[in-house]
Amino acid sequence: MAEIVLGMWTSHGPTLSTTPEQWLMRVKADKARPSHPYKLGNYSFEELKELRKSENLEHQSSLDERTKRHAKCQVAVEKMADVWAEVNPDVAVIMGNDQKEIFNDALIPAFTVFTGETLYNEPASQAQIPLMAPGIHEAESGHNPPEYREYPGIPELSELITRQATSEGFDVTQMKELPRHDNHWSSGVGHAFGYVYRQVMRDNVVPNVPVITNTFFPPNQPTAKRCYDFGQMVGRAIKAWDSDLKVAVFGSGGMSHFVIDEEIDQVFMEAIAARDADALTSLDEGYFQTGTSELKNWISAAGILFDTDLSGEMVDYVPCYRSEAGTGTANGFVYWR
Repeated sequence: MAEIVLGMWTSHGPTLSTTPEQWLMRVKADKARPSHPYKLGNYSFEELKELRKSENLEHQSSLDERTKRHAKCQVAVEKMADVWAEVNPDVAVIMGNDQKEIFNDALIPAFTVFTGETLYNEPASQAQIPLMAPGIHEAESGHNPPEYREYPGIPELSELITRQATSEGFDVTQMKELPRHDNHWSSGVGHAFGYVYRQVMRDNVVPNVPVITNTFFPPNQPTAKRCYDFGQMVGRAIKAWDSDLKVAVFGSGGMSHFVIDEEIDQVFMEAIAARDADALTSLDEGYFQTGTSELKNWISAAGILFDTDLSGEMVDYVPCYRSEAGTGTANGFVYWR
């Protein structure tokens, strides 16, 4: 039977693929956003500055600090890639999300399993670049290849997961091809998956199953408990797979952003180290908004990995602030082997 030999939880955001100077490109959008979710409340940029003025965020978001924290992230990314190469799995199951890259307002499923033979990714065209939010194109090299590329899926495993889901009461969407949308800012697989291909697998992409959860967009986001249960189901399907291949599992996304909340991130790091499913699934759903919602991908991966004999360590946790209001992205990196 198939064996799960590696588990990885990793952030995938633009701070990992842009310079410390370029992090500030997102501040204009931070200031323009009328409301930022933070600790079960909603605040304007100016209100966050006042609320968090005791945290010395002006220093934490200074160029000197941004430079130091960027460097720490690069070391962590290299460590994750080195571990991947050492373990050398045959295939991967990647729990990720979509930010209207693959889907758009016409269709946003709660859970989707890619079941096709091949999937693709490509750099943005000249027509797509102006459609991107500030700072997104600058991060593109972190998750998009320099030219059109195709990657292998695993229909045998993805269809097994889909059948297992259906038998256990999860109504999942199956996707055999990645769609193309006219006049759209993105094409190909989303950054939650492209980041893993480029930064962890170093472009040597093994056959993989992208599992896409709608963490971002109401009203059909699965709850934290539902994501954990879904992960457990995927784990059972992997273990039932009649194969001698070595499997890696990823939780791609997070940690807290677009407003950093180090307390919530610490809850996650401690819960993963302790295999504490209750801590992960009992948090108020209000914490899982905007970018922080990607932690549900970590929860789904935990549902798979908590029921294995794997163990490991936190490589690093680096809160990457870009403003005195606490906006930015907290980056976390954990592996079990």
